[in-house]
Amino acid sequence: MIVRVKILFLLGILAAAALEAGSASHQEAHVGISEQSRDSRNTISEKRVVIRVIDGDTIVVSPNEKVRLIGVDTPETTHPKKAVECFGKDAKEFTWSMVERRSVRLVLDESNAARNHKDRYGRTLAYVYLDDGTMLNAELIRRGYAYAYTRFPFRHVVEFRQLERIARSQSVGLWASCRLNSSHATRAASSEISQH
Repeated sequence: MIVRVKILFLLGILAAAALEAGSASHQEAHVGISEQSRDSRNTISEKRVVIRVIDGDTIVVSPNEKVRLIGVDTPETTHPKKAVECFGKDAKEFTWSMVERRSVRLVLDESNAARNHKDRYGRTLAYVYLDDGTMLNAELIRRGYAYAYTRFPFRHVVEFRQLERIARSQSVGLWASCRLNSSHATRAASSEISQH
């Protein structure tokens, strides 16, 4: 009887240790991942390889799906009716350096579910996460490569507006290099107005 109790006790300890080890390795997998990524773990997400960068806010993932980054607007580089805008090439090069030929995690935002997570051009609307947990959408704004695009609702709108305010106040990226032309001024004013 005492041997059976000891065996059950040891089995219980081993089971608890296995659960704890599994939990620890699960936690270690998320060390260094941003808060945005932790918030998105329970949403629809998928790993894909980036095969091309169209411009700073639009990429193509395998097999051949265009993805538009939610909440971000970079200066134009490929618009058929607009000239290349100030800092547009820089934004495209930054995006390329971060994701080209790399595996990324696409996370959809429930605010776009009614539209099947597509914009009016048929591009998939997503947050793009790098392997280290960095959200590319937020990083573009934080480093001054993009504006917060707040015309439509999305989960991280408050954070993106704050990142833009900080980049503007610190004259980071396009905020230091570009004179605001009419399209830039409209985007910046739109972002400011939608904050109130």
